[in-house]
Amino acid sequence: MPNPSSRFSPATACLAAAAALLAGTAAPVAAATPRDVLIEVAEHGPNSLDPMTPAANETSQLVAWQIYDRLVTHALKATPDGKTVYDASKLEPELAESWTVDPDGKTMVFHLRKDAVFHDGSPVTAADVKWSFDRAIAAGGFPAIQMAAGSLTDPKQFTAVDDHTFKITLDAANKLTMPDLTVPVPDIMNAKLALSHATAEDPWALNWTREHDAGGGPYKIASWKPGDQIVFERFDAWKSGPAPAMKRVVYREIASPGTRRALLEKGDVDVSIGLPPKDYAELASAGKVNVIGTLMQNEMFYVDLSTTTKPFDNKLVRQAVAYAVPYAAIMSQALYGRGEPMFGADPKAPYAPKWPVASPYQTDLAKAKDLLKQAGYPDGFKTEMFIDMSQSTVQEPMALLIQEQLKKIGIDMAITKVPGSEWFARMGSKKLPMDINYFYGWLDYPEYFYFWTYDGKNNSVFNTPNYVNPALDELTNAARFEKEPAKYDALISKMNTIAMDDVPRIPIAHLFSDIALQKDVKGYVYWFHTNLDYRFITKN
Repeated sequence: MPNPSSRFSPATACLAAAAALLAGTAAPVAAATPRDVLIEVAEHGPNSLDPMTPAANETSQLVAWQIYDRLVTHALKATPDGKTVYDASKLEPELAESWTVDPDGKTMVFHLRKDAVFHDGSPVTAADVKWSFDRAIAAGGFPAIQMAAGSLTDPKQFTAVDDHTFKITLDAANKLTMPDLTVPVPDIMNAKLALSHATAEDPWALNWTREHDAGGGPYKIASWKPGDQIVFERFDAWKSGPAPAMKRVVYREIASPGTRRALLEKGDVDVSIGLPPKDYAELASAGKVNVIGTLMQNEMFYVDLSTTTKPFDNKLVRQAVAYAVPYAAIMSQALYGRGEPMFGADPKAPYAPKWPVASPYQTDLAKAKDLLKQAGYPDGFKTEMFIDMSQSTVQEPMALLIQEQLKKIGIDMAITKVPGSEWFARMGSKKLPMDINYFYGWLDYPEYFYFWTYDGKNNSVFNTPNYVNPALDELTNAARFEKEPAKYDALISKMNTIAMDDVPRIPIAHLFSDIALQKDVKGYVYWFHTNLDYRFITKN
């Protein structure tokens, strides 16, 4: 990858001022960042440029969104409160300029743009698409499960008909298939370039794409220094949409949320993400920068209880803990109101056929104690809660509030802090008695959330409670293929009933996806992946 230019410019002046602030040294007052350069700061950056690679973190998906194309994308729409969000109900062309779906929903044919090229100038062909889809399945783990959500499980389903025609065949129509093509997993890669770096041990070139760009998307990688910053440069030969206004985007990693906030307030950076809820609440109140909060689609923030670890293998114990949680205190003292409560629903009312829905649990210590007694634990027990230190500004005060409350019913809960770099692996172990977690679904369907987080057959890393309920699995699978609205709604309501009664996870809140931007930064779009889409950003 080429190194960024060392020539002094307004952009480097802004970065130098930011660096000086980080170092605690004096710096001249920085001018506004250039109109065609965006500077974004966050706590964490990518550990891979390719989300297919093992243990790739969430920020790798941000990279993939910018440097790779997908066959199709979503349209945009305005919300009643003036925000711009992606339209889950409407697909638009990206690499595929048109497509057809047979009436039975089992055959899809995509016609690729004939002028599309990769970042190295080579043409994009249907063979690249076929190889990319095959690779997503072969990668296993998260990518393969994501593809399976859309019934994309076998390379035999994918055919390069000719250089610019790609076909998908399914055994049965699945309404998740088309939206599944929009997510940062079936990214279209330069097969010839990647294969030139493949080995017998690494036939899909995962080790090479971890550190190199093999895309043809709106941006290419100018430089990447893991743990420090990544620089994106506009790809002027991109044909899959209007040319982005930003010529360069600098994404910097700054661990301290206080420093990220200070840089934003001073005007040295354009965008700050991943701030604590308290900071977003205060910034929104002050009004000097724009804070945009959008309720995340298909999301829930919760406490997990391991169903295979005593005493949480007992449903009565799980229900007891659900009645002991200090919900109101968590909303005010940990989340600072940056979300909607997901507790206290009428226990007699049926669950709506949607997700998320509020649970019937609310703080009731007397009921919690009675349930513990029924479960055979009248004097309580000892347990351990694990929290993700990359989310410590929310999770640590929340854990302390729960710890204090559980003492009142005899539960002695220790708190174990896990470094953010180790969190995904610890989740995957399925051996955490209690943890604080959240999940948001890329596809806006309740059964998609269940597929990832409750399904015992699928048993993904996000099924942290290691919950297995064959009846619920059967309902989840049936909902994926059900076409009749009344039957579909009945399935979802029944799924919600089972999940809330068994309570392998305790719903807490439906969170906002928050972002803070300078007043002159426009074009923010909320996407299902919650990352900033640089294509639409402009600066006044």
